[in-house]
Amino acid sequence: MNLGYVRVSAKDQNEGRQMDKMRALGIEERFIFVDKASGKDFDRPQYQAMRRIIREGDLLYIDALDRLGRDYDGIISEWKYITRELNADIVVLENESLFDSRKFKSMGDMGKLMEDQFLSLLGYVAEQERKKIKQRQEEGIRKALREGRAYGRPKMEVDRFPEVYHQWKAGQITAVKAMDTLGISKNTFYRRVKEMEQA
Repeated sequence: MNLGYVRVSAKDQNEGRQMDKMRALGIEERFIFVDKASGKDFDRPQYQAMRRIIREGDLLYIDALDRLGRDYDGIISEWKYITRELNADIVVLENESLFDSRKFKSMGDMGKLMEDQFLSLLGYVAEQERKKIKQRQEEGIRKALREGRAYGRPKMEVDRFPEVYHQWKAGQITAVKAMDTLGISKNTFYRRVKEMEQA
């Protein structure tokens, strides 16, 4: 049986490109497992569901090695569990010429050695990339906070909301001006208005 595993790091990211690849391989939708979660560990609902289903002789497709995960030791451990303990196979579409466990198996003990070397190298690269992303995020957050912004958006001036709300209600300013003054979105503004009026 052919299975596909798709992962994007956040709920607002689109998995469409990876899904298209899985469909093009003829994998049935019910055997494509999609997680919208970080690759820092393997505690992901759909990954765990796929892990419970995969059996000897099955073939698992992944778009890229970092879609499997970003933890160096975890990637190697999961790869070996699937390919050696379960005796299923994995194909990484991005590096199919290198990462097709069927090719390594056909080479016997030398194949295992080569597979371990490739996994170590790419697992290490994936983990370093995760560390770089985390570092960039932390630097961005620190910079935003120094500039009086929260995660790239101006901080809402909570203490000023009642004052600006009353100006808006009295018709002294427009809703757009109120939002701009507070540095908040339309949704946040009207949510705060509702909270104020229900208080």
